[in-house]
Amino acid sequence: MTARVITPAARFGNIALATVAILSLVFLMVPLVVIVLFSFNSGGDFSYPIKGFSLRWYVEFFTTPTWTDALANSLMVAVATTALATPLGTMAALGLATPGLPGRRLINGFLLIPMVAPVVIVGVGMYFLFSMIGLTATFIGLVLAHTALAVPFVVVTVSAVLTALDRRLLWAAASMGATPLESFRAVTLPAILPGIGSGAIFAFATSLDEVVVTVFLAGPGQRTLPREMFTIARDTLTPTIAAAATVVMLLSMLLLGVSVLLNRRSRRTEATA
Repeated sequence: MTARVITPAARFGNIALATVAILSLVFLMVPLVVIVLFSFNSGGDFSYPIKGFSLRWYVEFFTTPTWTDALANSLMVAVATTALATPLGTMAALGLATPGLPGRRLINGFLLIPMVAPVVIVGVGMYFLFSMIGLTATFIGLVLAHTALAVPFVVVTVSAVLTALDRRLLWAAASMGATPLESFRAVTLPAILPGIGSGAIFAFATSLDEVVVTVFLAGPGQRTLPREMFTIARDTLTPTIAAAATVVMLLSMLLLGVSVLLNRRSRRTEATA
């Protein structure tokens, strides 16, 4: 076996690629690090260098009813959105995986429109539609809007898992007399469960982070955390916003960690199968 020879041009390309990747990562991470640092600032502004480290802004965030109510509303909407988007997206992915489905690409394109279309356009369209049926400024309307934005993420994750499903297992189950429902519970569901879990996590994160559609549809009783941050940022900037942003980032990192664990568990299951 001959050793692979790396030419100077290939070595230069690898170094350049690594440099660009590191610079891109730094460019993306520095603003987040700055926000976290300002959340511990003992001063009352965003001046640099920070005057000292303090938890006063986190105490204010978790003790002020305006912030705690917004956080509670965000969590409730996110949970309700996840509960709706996960089964809907899973059923859509299962339908799209049906062999010989006519218009599969067209249907898949329509399902993914909320993911690729500008959020402002989606928000305006939902506002006019929901206003005609009386769903603006309601909890149900906000959940339905967030569900429409979250379903494509569930469809994508579940569809990705379904592509690796060995359909010979379904044929074997059918040949042994299993009904379609029994085949789904015994074969399909265990195989796509990691994808469903990842889709649910993305649906929760999508709802938790959504602000544009929320501004169009939410009323005074549905003030979510991102909307509250957006509203306060227009009036007065205080490090409390940095503390709220840090809390959202921690929640997102937690969800990302759960998603990684699900993917690792899925790979281990496939390796031992």
